[in-house]
Amino acid sequence: MLRKMIMAQKVSYFARDLVEQGKDFVIAKVVDTQGSTPRKKGAVLLMKQDGTTVGTVGGGLLEAETEKLCRKTLDTKEKTHIYNFVLDEKQKDALDMGCGGDATVQIDYIDASDPGDFIREFKLADTAYIFGGGHVAYALEPVLRHVDFKTVIIDDREEYANAERYPQAEKTVVVESFDHAFDHIAIDESSYIIIVTRGHRGDLQVLRQALRKPCAYLGMIGSRRKNRLLYDTLLEEGFSEEAFKRVHAPIGLSIGAETPEEIAVSIVAEIVQTRSQIDSE
Repeated sequence: MLRKMIMAQKVSYFARDLVEQGKDFVIAKVVDTQGSTPRKKGAVLLMKQDGTTVGTVGGGLLEAETEKLCRKTLDTKEKTHIYNFVLDEKQKDALDMGCGGDATVQIDYIDASDPGDFIREFKLADTAYIFGGGHVAYALEPVLRHVDFKTVIIDDREEYANAERYPQAEKTVVVESFDHAFDHIAIDESSYIIIVTRGHRGDLQVLRQALRKPCAYLGMIGSRRKNRLLYDTLLEEGFSEEAFKRVHAPIGLSIGAETPEEIAVSIVAEIVQTRSQIDSE
């Protein structure tokens, strides 16, 4: 699941750059599958005008046929076409792949001068969830957006989590307490969790829940001593030392940061580093 998301993100990076350069391209994506197939719904391939590709729809004959259709689409500039592939070699007109299933591939020609819904559909999926809306979050949120993260602010104080304070955030959430920090958000393997609440109690409440969530990154502000105290509390509750190895704490790269703005830079640097490491796997 995570690898599929990462591949789609890689294609998104290339697509965004091509749109910015004014270069048209073709996108092929698996929109449905039945039975055994090399890739499932969501697999995506981008073909540039020179015929080079990024991503995959599954390899083998499925990939070869899809690339052939992509090259045709570059010539015809046909906006959207759906192709159904039978992958059971025993059936008529099937690709000789032996998978036994079916795959439906949608191929779209993307006009860089008028990309339409493509920009919204392929917006990078990574979301940074910032728990705490205070000074560090206020400095951090715009920097994250500038490196292609959607941002969500969660706080138990309405004056620190609202659209006026964070007008370009994807969402602001006010919770009754940080014990309910995850009630109104959907965390998955591509999520980045950043814990910067106003105090130890809030950090503990969020961390307790975050350790049970899948995510790409989990970071928490605070000194090593303070964080050790939180870990010791969670150990008594049944968490293991192994669980804490997921946590980047103290959060951020060690650059001697002191001000909220400097801390924000250190956090984003660590997050970008993490994202790059994931992308290279």
